[in-house]
Amino acid sequence: MASKEKIKVLFICMGNICRSPLAHGLFLHRLQEAGLGARVEVDSAGTHAYHVGEPPDRRSQETARRHGVDLSGQRARRVEQEDFHEYDYLLAMDRDNLANLHAICPEALRHKVRLFMEFAPELNTQEVPDPYYGGPAGFERVFDLVEAATQGLLSEIQTRHL
Repeated sequence: MASKEKIKVLFICMGNICRSPLAHGLFLHRLQEAGLGARVEVDSAGTHAYHVGEPPDRRSQETARRHGVDLSGQRARRVEQEDFHEYDYLLAMDRDNLANLHAICPEALRHKVRLFMEFAPELNTQEVPDPYYGGPAGFERVFDLVEAATQGLLSEIQTRHL
C-alpha cells in the first residue's frame, strides 16, 4: 500500500450503538492527537440493522464524554458488501460478529476481518463484551478495553502503513 493512500478502519459490533461507536470515536480522537487524522479514515457499523440511523447509546456517549471524546455526530449503519472492498481493517468486537462478517465476506478479503482485541494481546481477552444490558461499569470496562486495543492498532498502522 502506498504511503499516500488513506488507511481505512471500520469498527463493527452488533447494532452499532455501544461498542463500535466508542471504538470509532476514541480511535479518531487518538489519531487527531497524533496528527494523523488526515491519513486514516474511521467509521463504525453493525452486523444487524436494529438501530440504523440512530445515535450511539446515551451511556456510550456519556462514557466517551467523561474521557473527552464526542460521539454525538455518529449514526448507526449496517455493514455493506462494499465495506469489505473499501476498508483495510474490519474489526469485530466479539466472535459472534466476527462469524457474521466471515459469513458475508468474500473469501479473498477475509484477511482484513479481525477481532479488535488482537491489538491488545497483553490483556489476554479476545472480545469486547456487549454492555447494552448492564450498568455504567460495563461501559467503563468497554472503554478500557477499547483504549488498550486502540493503542495497539495505532502502533500497527504507524509501523506498517505510515
